[in-house]
Amino acid sequence: MQQKLDYLKETPSQTAGPYVHIGLAPGAAGFQIYDQELGQDIAGPNAAGERIRIEGLVIDGIGSPVKDVLLEAWQANAAGVYAHPEHPGEVEEGFRGWGRVITNFETGEWAFETVKPGPVMGRNGQMMAPHINLWIVARGINIGLNTRLYFDDEAAANATDPVINLIEWEKRRETLIAKRSERDGQTVYRFDICLQGDDETVFFDI
Repeated sequence: MQQKLDYLKETPSQTAGPYVHIGLAPGAAGFQIYDQELGQDIAGPNAAGERIRIEGLVIDGIGSPVKDVLLEAWQANAAGVYAHPEHPGEVEEGFRGWGRVITNFETGEWAFETVKPGPVMGRNGQMMAPHINLWIVARGINIGLNTRLYFDDEAAANATDPVINLIEWEKRRETLIAKRSERDGQTVYRFDICLQGDDETVFFDI
């Protein structure tokens, strides 16, 4: 059997095509397939904590917005608990903590509504700073990119976060920090993702 496998060639890789939105976020692409979409508000109406909006661009190597990106977000609730079968009853009713959004086809902007997550206990027993996990796919990307969004008003927690501290250079760490502002009475965090260049966002091999 091993001898036969030695003759098999690697299957060619392929980037996410232009139809990825139809299957994964059809409502945003103009197709009403599902009764309920997975994006926009990933916390649900019953979640405790501070309501926030996350928004940004995905930027290519020449500084232009990429306009056909799909992002998935995964986060804990305000108490630092993920919606998972291992934690029954520990998250609010309707809290998914997971969602999927696409960039605007005209502007390249993406956004979703949620609650600010709390600190999360890591597998090694170290407390991780509040963060949101992001996964990015688009044409031109062979393998989905994994990164994290941290919050600039959590400086003390960020300073001791075990994942951020794996990154040696301070400038590189800054690519994971979302900037807080207030707009029309709402808390907004800006997080632009750079795919290449001097300001390339830190991506993780997971």
